[in-house]
Amino acid sequence: MNFRLLTASALLRGRAFALFAAVTLVAVPFVSDAFAQHPPASSKGKAEAAKGAPATPSAPADQQVQLIYAPWTKFCLKGQDAKAKQICFTGKDGRIESGQVVIAAVIIEPEGEPKKILRVTLPLGMQLVHGTRIIIDSNPPQQSPYVICFTNGCMSDYELTADMLAHLKKGQNLIVQAINSNGAPLTLPLPLAEFAKAYDGPPTDPKAFEESNKKLQEELQKRAAEARAKLEATQRNAGAPTAKQ
Repeated sequence: MNFRLLTASALLRGRAFALFAAVTLVAVPFVSDAFAQHPPASSKGKAEAAKGAPATPSAPADQQVQLIYAPWTKFCLKGQDAKAKQICFTGKDGRIESGQVVIAAVIIEPEGEPKKILRVTLPLGMQLVHGTRIIIDSNPPQQSPYVICFTNGCMSDYELTADMLAHLKKGQNLIVQAINSNGAPLTLPLPLAEFAKAYDGPPTDPKAFEESNKKLQEELQKRAAEARAKLEATQRNAGAPTAKQ
């Protein structure tokens, strides 16, 4: 099976899709203008944006968004068909405080298939013509087109070679880059700490994964509610009349 050409219907048929959606596809519609509020200030960043090339890791775009990360997680599943082959996934995502997933990466390893892929998912609102680019620490960048988009995000696939896997295991950050709808370069890091442990270790029980993801969602919802309450309190205080002297 050629996983670079997976269609939406093929993805939706598998149990693996349903159980790993939080890592591979849950990138709810995201307002890309939030990223554009902090465009690169350097001349190099502006030149790259004008050419349609993603920014380098040193560009200010690195610090546009504070992300909350799920841990690297691995599990292996089979479809309901008796002849279905096992597929193993090792993935991680990054979210903003509201719980919206803005970057996800997952390694997909079908049983018996020589080719493995690293799939990255970004929200809608990216300029599709430019595709994505990934950089592992200071290694040379790689670029790939988007494979397919759903209503909740667009995916881009990279062949997972032995060299890439070795870099991921020893690396510190997987940098994912794209161009948003405003033409501004977007750079999102995924820390690689604990990647090797998760990849080489035993699969996580799917039920444990679902429970862990549920707790993360609850924590994010709690943070979002607290942030809204603080904002509302600030607005009330700002609108209160000043006491007469």
